[in-house]
Amino acid sequence: MIQNVIFDIGNVLTYYTWEKHIRSFGFSEAVYERVVRATVKSNEWNEFDRGCLSDEEVVELLTRNDPSVEKEIRKAMADVSGLVERADYAIPWLKELKEKGLGLYYLSNFSYKAGRECRHALDFLPYMDGGILSCEVKLVKPQPEIYRLLLQKYDLKAEECVFLDDTAANVEAARAEGIRSFLFTGKDDAALKLAELGVV
Repeated sequence: MIQNVIFDIGNVLTYYTWEKHIRSFGFSEAVYERVVRATVKSNEWNEFDRGCLSDEEVVELLTRNDPSVEKEIRKAMADVSGLVERADYAIPWLKELKEKGLGLYYLSNFSYKAGRECRHALDFLPYMDGGILSCEVKLVKPQPEIYRLLLQKYDLKAEECVFLDDTAANVEAARAEGIRSFLFTGKDDAALKLAELGVV
């Protein structure tokens, strides 16, 4: 029987609005594409979420990807408060699930910087029973250890949990740990899938 719902944050309870954020600086299309490739689409971007390097150290890594747009990268990374926007349905949905007696947790790849500067978009966290941001534990999904750590930290049984994430690799990793999981494609679809599990 499902007793707990574990949520990813980006593109599940929030919208990941990196395109809007980077375009807000008015870069030309060519520069925009180069900044995107050097930052959010680069392998080094994960180092933000892992939390092992300082913000400046990660920015240095990103600028090395394309020194020709270093100024623009630094401009885009100076304040990332526009990277995330809270989904309108997040709080009402969490309240609804909480009223049904479910435990609510989050498990998300999230950087210290985004956690600080996007706090306005995370105002649903008080409605949850706990969770883990990757930067806090120096692990990122889909590493199996991060799922095990969440279960251990809150004394959760894998078979009593369901996990929602918008990335297939993260969903598969959770399933490998015995957690029922499905790919999040929208709130309405997720509500139907939860209902099929007898959750709502």
